[in-house]
Formats: sequence, structure tokens, C-alpha cells
Amino acid sequence: MTEISQPAAQATTRPARRPIKWSRVGDHAILIAGALLMVLPVFMIFATSSHDRIEVARTGLQFGFSDQLAVNYGKAMFEKGGFTDTVDGSLMLMNSMILGLGFAFGKIIISMMAAYAIVYFRLRFATLAFWIIFTTLLLPLEVRILPSYEAIQRLGMANTYSGLIIPLIASATGTFFFRQFFRSVPEELGEAARIDGAGPVKFFIDILVPLSRTMIAAIFIIMFVFGWNQYLWPTMITTEESMFTLVRGIKQITQGVVDSNDIPEYGQALALSIIAIIPPVLIVLFFQNWFVKGLTESDK
Repeated sequence: MTEISQPAAQATTRPARRPIKWSRVGDHAILIAGALLMVLPVFMIFATSSHDRIEVARTGLQFGFSDQLAVNYGKAMFEKGGFTDTVDGSLMLMNSMILGLGFAFGKIIISMMAAYAIVYFRLRFATLAFWIIFTTLLLPLEVRILPSYEAIQRLGMANTYSGLIIPLIASATGTFFFRQFFRSVPEELGEAARIDGAGPVKFFIDILVPLSRTMIAAIFIIMFVFGWNQYLWPTMITTEESMFTLVRGIKQITQGVVDSNDIPEYGQALALSIIAIIPPVLIVLFFQNWFVKGLTESDK
């Protein structure tokens, strides 16, 4: 009796097969499809950048690699080109880096100072001033580009780094974020700083700036990518090839004429496209933890 019941008991203790959770399968399928949708175009650009211009002009974007990868990237970065034969990819990369970093740092400094004045100084029309500044969000650069261009021309700032950077700073994006952050800082910190003899400048530098480091990182990423990807404003304000940014240089290459075949250097243009992706990606990867904290936590 016992010998017969043991196999039966073992059969009943065999673990049951887990049912397939189709919701989890669907979530992973959507995630994979979204990742492919984002990565596949970049992969095609990278693969096509290894082909010569004639093959790209004849067959279009490629999925496979060719033997012109090092040649195209070398020419895109270091071969002089343009109408004056004085511009290469490294110069345009430097111009884009100056524009992105200058815009990001300038935006952070101006925004923090404006938000600090609005929140902590008992100005009579502080709220009105903030909403006037906030209305600049309703007027993007494309709307005010003609008066901005006229002002830059009259001030003699065309074809200069200051002319590229300063007009882009004039918006309320950073001011809005820093104002909301400063309003969430406990008032006890300000009272304790005054008791310890800290003035407005010391309170700002020694207390608010360290508290705002995650918000600064988040704003820096947003503003750097925004400035780096600018195309319309550099096209309007720069006429000298030595001031071209990388994004504009890509368009310039595709419009150029090579030899007598009238075929643009598509391989070099796509190589510059891949190079233009790298700095923003590195910035996001380096600051990603601070970026998330700056947008989701108060960090106090």
C-alpha cells in the first residue's frame, strides 16, 4: 500500500507550469519595438557613412558596411572644404561646442539670478515681472527671429559667438524651473542664514547653489542639447564659413558640388551626423542620475 502511494505523492508534488503572462510579453514587445524604432535609423546612418558618395546616390541608405568608413570620417573631420577651403569638421565641432556650452552656462546663470531676485527680494512687481518673463515661452525664436536678427546686425554681433549665444538665452525656461525650486526651499534656511550674518550674495552662493546642483545638471542637459541642435539661428546669424556649426555644416556638405559629377559627399555628411550625435549622448549619460533627481526630487 505504501509503495503504491509514494509515486502518486511524488506526482502530486511536481511543480506546476507557470502560466505565461501575456501582459509582460506585450510590455517587452513594445519596449523592443520602440528601441528598434529609435536605434535603427542611427544604425542605417552609421552603416551608410562607410560607403562612397556614388553608391549612396545610386542605391540610397544601406544596412551593410563598406570599406570607406575611415576615409569618410577622416575627410569629414580634417579635410578642408567649403567655398574658401578653410573649414573642416573639427572647426565646426568646436563652434557647436562653444554654442552649446555657452548657451547652457549662460542660461543657468541668468535664470538662477532672475529666479533668486523674484523669489527672495520683496519687489513690488515681482510677480508681474515673472509673468512677463514667462510669456517669452509663448514666443519661440522662430517668431522673434526677424527683430532678433535686426538687433544683432545693428549691434555688430553678426558672425560672433556672442551673437550666436546671447539671443538664445532670452527665454524663461530656466527661470521657471529655478523659481519653482527656490519656492520649495524652507524659509527656515533663510532665517538661519540671516542669524549667522549671511548676506544675500553669501546665502545665494553658499546655500542655494549647492542645494540646486541636481536642478542645475538637469537644466544644463536640456539647454546644451537645445543649443547644440540649433540650425535656423546659426544659419541666420552666420555668413562666414569659419563660424558654421556642425549641424549647419552637414547641410552645407549635402548642398555642395564635388568634382564634375555634381554628387554631394553623402558619406561625409552622414559621418558628421554620427559625430554630431556623440556629445549630447555623452552629456546625457554622464549627468543622467542628476537629471532624473533634478526633475523628480527636491534634493533638500
